[in-house]
Order: sequence, then structure tokens, then C-alpha cells
Amino acid sequence: MGFIDILVTAANWFWGPPILILLVGGGLYLTARLGFFQFRYFGYILGQTFGNMFKKSEGQGSVSAFQAAVTALASSIGGANIVGVPVAIALGGPGAVFWMWMTALVGMGTKFVEIVLGIKYREKNEKGEYVGGAMYYLKHSPIPILGTIFAFFLMVEIAPSISTQTLTFIQNVELLGINKYIGLGVFFIIVALVVFGGLKGIAKFCEVCVPFMAAFYVLGGLVVIFMNISHVPTAIGLIFKHAFTPAAAVGGFSGAAIAQAMRNGIARGCYSNEAGMGTATIAHSTATVEIPAQQGLWAVFEIFVDTIIVCTITAIVVLVSGVWTELPSDLAATMPAVAFGRIFPGNIGSIIVSVCLLLFVLSTVIVIIFFGEKQAEFLFGPTAAIICRCVYMGFIVLGIVFDLKTAYSLLDFMLGLVVITNMIGIIMMGGEAVEMKNEYFNNPKYYPKAKVK
Repeated sequence: MGFIDILVTAANWFWGPPILILLVGGGLYLTARLGFFQFRYFGYILGQTFGNMFKKSEGQGSVSAFQAAVTALASSIGGANIVGVPVAIALGGPGAVFWMWMTALVGMGTKFVEIVLGIKYREKNEKGEYVGGAMYYLKHSPIPILGTIFAFFLMVEIAPSISTQTLTFIQNVELLGINKYIGLGVFFIIVALVVFGGLKGIAKFCEVCVPFMAAFYVLGGLVVIFMNISHVPTAIGLIFKHAFTPAAAVGGFSGAAIAQAMRNGIARGCYSNEAGMGTATIAHSTATVEIPAQQGLWAVFEIFVDTIIVCTITAIVVLVSGVWTELPSDLAATMPAVAFGRIFPGNIGSIIVSVCLLLFVLSTVIVIIFFGEKQAEFLFGPTAAIICRCVYMGFIVLGIVFDLKTAYSLLDFMLGLVVITNMIGIIMMGGEAVEMKNEYFNNPKYYPKAKVK
């Protein structure tokens, strides 16, 4: 058995019972402990996040609450929203979308726990900037060594993640007839200019880029869906049907069992919205807030936008256009571009997807490099963070030599280690998050409808 075969086997095992129990089961457990707050207060939470996104933050922190949120959202809304979804469908069938949704709904509770713990246990580095993340709160868990283990696993996981993001961008650039080396060069230069500008430069870039790129892609996707509106009921039916029954082979689609739908839907959903990974809290920990739960509300908003809106639009586009049955799995990354190309004249469709993908991948790579640096800083100090940044830049170049199967197998293997480590910790620390949630919703200063005792 070759190295790649071992990776595939290990990744499939991780994303079977172990992750299903920890990620979905653990998310349900945390959601129940939090009183299903993401559903009970959904409207209110949207008002406090989307409705107040430009409101000045009060309290302590390095950047505004909105900047911290969009920096985290830049990592969430990335190439996975355009490419990860068709990959999940190509490997797991339409039913994978259902499991992606389920992961998102319970993930709102999981991500809330991560963010509030991140704010509670954040620290100041030598530059006077707030730093935090799963590695910081896990060292205060009943098993403190989890912090070090998490930081190491995530530092390594970032490398194949960067290569995967780059690979998906390059494949779509080639659809436009652009030389892949030219595309790679431009991408490399833009990333270098931003990441060497520091935290505030990244935050400002994301503040402008993220809302624009999300709106641009969603609008284009809605046009494709509207032009295929008669096929939407069938597409939705396929999602629910094949979540619980195998999908037969048809055209370029080789068929998928229920286990494959669950495995690919949960894996791609987790990678997209980051609930359970503990990574988003690295950005959120820099936010200017008075109490942790204020920033924790962004968990619900982020996952709603990332998975329920953006990923769903990609899924429907791929399903209603029929490209999922026509193209083989190794070309899954090009499915959205092909679907857009059938609606918009000339190369306009491919250009829309490629521009969106450039912005999505660009924002994701920039932010995850920052995340990786913080792991190196946590483990070895500030100098190691700079070295790590340079190493990550090298993995942008390596993205051009990986194939999709190798990149995703390595990514899923390392991602599984990250998720397992983080989920064990936050399940044990869930009680602290419940207290911080109650601190917010029982205080009329933050929640006007709170009952004064």
C-alpha cells in the first residue's frame, strides 16, 4: 500500500465514526447545554451582528469586533465554498449537502464555545497585541497538553491547506486560457504583499474584500439558479433522498454510498465553516469587546452566511446545471465555472467564477497563514512565526504540483487530528461557555429582553 493510499484510508477512518461522534455528537451536546440558543435567538443574533456590523466596538482588543469577524469569515468563505462543495458532491453524491447542513446547524453552538473561550483566555504578545485561539484555551483544559498538541497539528495542517487552495485557483485560471505559472506568480505576489503587512493590514484587507466577494458570488449564483429554476425542486429532492439512500452511478458520477455522503459532507462542511477546528477563534480573540459572548454571537452569523447561504448556492448551481453527472471527480473543482459558463455568454461565466475564486482563495490563504504563524509563535516564539510565514509561502508554489486527490487526502488527515484534539477540549470546557452565554442573555445591558432578577 502506497503513502497516498495510507492517507486516504486514515482520512476515511477519521471522517467516519470518530469525527461523526465528536463533531456532530459533540456539537449536539454543546448545543443542548447552551439551550439551543442559535435557534431561540437567531433573529436577535443577526440583528446584533449583521445589523450592527459598522457599530464602534467598546472594550479591549487589537481590532474592531467586525474586523475580527470578517478576518475569521475570510478563512471560512474561501475556495471551499466554490470547490469544496462540488468535491463533496462528486465523491459523496447530492446527499453530502444534507450532512453539510447538519454540521453547520450544530456547528453554530460549537463555534460559539470556541470563540468565547478564545476571548476569555487570550493573552498579549511582546508587541502588545491580543493573541488567542484553541491552543491558549486548551492549555487551561483538564488536559493542558492538548494546547501544544493542537498548535503542532494545526501548524502542519495549514501547509496542505494552502496548497489545496492554490490548486483549485490554478485549475480555474487555466479554464480562462491563462498560463498557470503566470496566475501562480500574480497570486504569490498579492499574498506576500498582504501577509507581510501584519495583523492590521490583514484585517483591513478582509474588511473590504470579504463582503464584496461574497455578494458578487451569491448574485452570480442566484442568476444561474433562476435560469434553471424548474430543476430546483428536483435538486433539493436529491439532497434529502441521497442523505439516507445510496446514489447510483450516472454519467461522470461513479455513485456513492450513504457513508460516503456523510463522510464528505461533514468533512467539507467542517473545513468550510471551521466549526470544531478551533481556528476561527484565532482571529476573534483579537476583537475589541466588553464580554466574550458579544463576539461569540458572530459564530452563528458566520456559519449561516458561509454554509447555509454560500455553500448551498454552490450546491444548487452544480445540481440544477447537471454538471455533477457529466464531469469526473478529478475535475470537480471546475464544475461551478462550467455551470456559470452555460448561462452567461462567452467567457463571462468562467470569468465570474475565477474572479470570485481568486478573492475567496486569496482571503483564505492570507488568513490561514496568519493562523499558522500564531501556532509557531505559541510553540517557539515570535521569530519562529516569521520563519513559518516564509515556509507557508513555499507551499503556495507547491500547490501547482499536487493533484486533487493527494492534496485533499493529506488535508483531511491533518484536519482530522486538529478536530479531534480541539473537540475533546471544548467538550470538557463547555460549562464555562454556558456561564458566559448566560452572563450575556441574563443582562439587560446586552440583551434587552432579559428578565431582571
